[in-house]
Amino acid sequence: MSQLLRSPAVFRAVMNLWPPFWGTGISIAELAPDYSRLVVRMKRRFYNANAFGTHFGGSLYAMCDPFYVLMLVPRLGPDYRVWDKAASIDFIKPGRGTVTAVFDWDAAEIEEILARTASGEKYEPQRVVEVRDERGELVARVRKTLYVRKRRPEALPAAGELQVAVE
Repeated sequence: MSQLLRSPAVFRAVMNLWPPFWGTGISIAELAPDYSRLVVRMKRRFYNANAFGTHFGGSLYAMCDPFYVLMLVPRLGPDYRVWDKAASIDFIKPGRGTVTAVFDWDAAEIEEILARTASGEKYEPQRVVEVRDERGELVARVRKTLYVRKRRPEALPAAGELQVAVE
């Protein structure tokens, strides 16, 4: 995982070929070079539709699951442990056609995380991402709670090595 996160282009290519995403039609459409913004899309196909011909709810969640953590790891660096702690999804309306979710971390949010964890305390930032259809209408809202803590010096990885913990 550490090699994967070093290059946004490699990360995007590998994630787009990762079987759980490829098999459900999920793809990263855009990724900022500094991991500050990521856009995920999912086309509705016969193999990712539910019994009613709309997007399967599990696929709507899967397209939103790992990205806040995976974007945060390279932004904070190897001195930090980052995990998904909790999540929930509210289904607003049936998803048809291509759906999109936009993830972002701005500089102020990163600074807040760094400040809250500077002395080794855990911090549990909460994020919300919206899944929208081609008309821009809200399909689902995903709430994520992350766990962030600065590693103790004895627990730090070797120089140049990133470690990712995703649950």
